[in-house]
Parts: sequence; C-alpha cells; structure tokens
Amino acid sequence: MSSSPTTSESLYQAFQERLRRFILKRVNDSTAADDILQDVFLKIHTRADSLQDETKLESWIFQITRNTIIDHYRSQGKTDKLDGIDLAEEIPHDQAHKRLATTVRSFIDQLPPLYREALVLVEYDGLSQAEVASRLGVSLSGAKSRVQRARAMLRDLLMKCCHFEFDQYGTVLDYYPHSCSCCSEGKRTGTNATSC
Repeated sequence: MSSSPTTSESLYQAFQERLRRFILKRVNDSTAADDILQDVFLKIHTRADSLQDETKLESWIFQITRNTIIDHYRSQGKTDKLDGIDLAEEIPHDQAHKRLATTVRSFIDQLPPLYREALVLVEYDGLSQAEVASRLGVSLSGAKSRVQRARAMLRDLLMKCCHFEFDQYGTVLDYYPHSCSCCSEGKRTGTNATSC
C-alpha cells in the first residue's frame, strides 16, 4: 500500500474512532490512549509499504495497534499488565460469542427465504448439503449454491454493520457496531441492517 497525505487522512477518518475505543478498553487512560493512537497512525504511515495484501488492511492496522499497546506497557515497566490485554481474555470472548450468536440469527432472519432456509438447514439443523438438496427438491449443486450465496450475503450484512476482532486463527474475539449501531439494533429488534 502506498502512503500519501490523502491516504493517511482517509485511514484516519475511517479508523480513528474504532481504534481509540479499542485502545481505551485496554489502557483505561484517555491521555495515554490518545498518545498510543497517534503512534499507531505514525506507524501506519511509515510502514504502509509493508502491507502486501490490501484486503487485510483492517487486521494489519489492528495488529499494529495491539503491538503499540504492548510497547506502551513495556516502556513503562508495567509488563505485569500485559497478561490482562490483547488476546488472552477468555471470559469476554465467551460473552462476545454469545452476543454474536444472537446477532447472527437476527441477520439470518433478514435473508431472502430461498437462501435463509438452506442456511438454517445446514448451520442450525445440521443437515448435509446432500440432505438439504433432497429436502428442498433441488440438485446438490443447487443446494450448495444456495448455502454459499446465503453465507456470502450474511457475511456482507455483518461486515457492513460491525467491526470484528479476530485472533490469529480467525476466531472472533469481540465485535462492535459501526457508528450506525445496526448490529445492536438488529440484535434487539430485528431491524434491517441494510439501512447502514
């Protein structure tokens, strides 16, 4: 990724609010959080050429942020605090998974019936795609296509609506809505996420 003032400004506009919230959850000091955020954007600007795959921009930025938080604690000699941040918080992850399960179901309910039915049969009822094909009276390739399309539509709804934090294995650690708050609204009321 090439770096320019325009690119840096657009990245700042796109990420600064989410990154600051992410940092504050781990540092709990607004002044320190602002300093860390400034360091993060400096690193993003100076290391832009190291990003090989721009589809991984967001995870790259959040990894820089995690590392900068760790550097912050190490520079203060507070390495004992490191155990309580980053990826090691099991209880919050469990809570995030429970919230996410509810949110995902509300978005599944918004899918067109043709795709929703196929996805529910596979993901919730545990049927194989061959069994889904038989149940729905379609070919195996037709069933596979419906399930794949439903997953893609669901992923698009979720990614438009929420920011996700993943560990190195792709497991969801936490999530929170973008500024439109449609994830939390969809979770509570089943409102349409496509209104973002």
